[in-house]
Amino acid sequence: MSPTRQDAWSQDEDLLLAEVVLRHIREGGTQLQAFEEVGKQLSRTSAACGFRWNSFVRKQYKSGIELAKKQRKELKKQNIPADKEITKEFVAEETQSLGSPRSEDITFQSVVHFLENLQKQAAAASSIEEARDKSIQKIKELEKKSYSLAAENERLAKNLKAIEEDYRSLIEIMERARKMVVLQEEDRQQKVKFQMDKNGNLERIEK
Repeated sequence: MSPTRQDAWSQDEDLLLAEVVLRHIREGGTQLQAFEEVGKQLSRTSAACGFRWNSFVRKQYKSGIELAKKQRKELKKQNIPADKEITKEFVAEETQSLGSPRSEDITFQSVVHFLENLQKQAAAASSIEEARDKSIQKIKELEKKSYSLAAENERLAKNLKAIEEDYRSLIEIMERARKMVVLQEEDRQQKVKFQMDKNGNLERIEK
């Protein structure tokens, strides 16, 4: 068993924590389950993961949390209730909706027709399920990309702030240098004197 880590969190670890927590929110899981999953991957305690999420990472993904909650609601609407009983009445109802023949009208042709309808509906359901899986995968890819862009945006914002501070410092240095040059020039001019030569011309005399 690897020892529990207590070192600082990296940007990649924050990104992994966000991805897992948002996935659990979207799929109806709990944040505690997400913290435990991330803790196992990073050799950290679930409590440390929870503290990192609540104190720092969660604040950067407010829009992602809202989106994950909306997706969870949409997925709930699409899922068939798990507690629906498969009763004789339910089977009869579903069979009738597929166009199955009544017992007194059963013929070879009607059975073939019924099976063909059943096959078509199964193929349609399979296509819908495949399209749904592709959409979910696409959403996951876009979410991961948005998380990376958000982290990159934060990094660039910090770099821009540092550049602005350096620029202000440079301007202050240049202003101080300009003032020193002005003072030196004024001091030099104050030391200069002029006198009239015997031809009536002014000549400069250094002090």
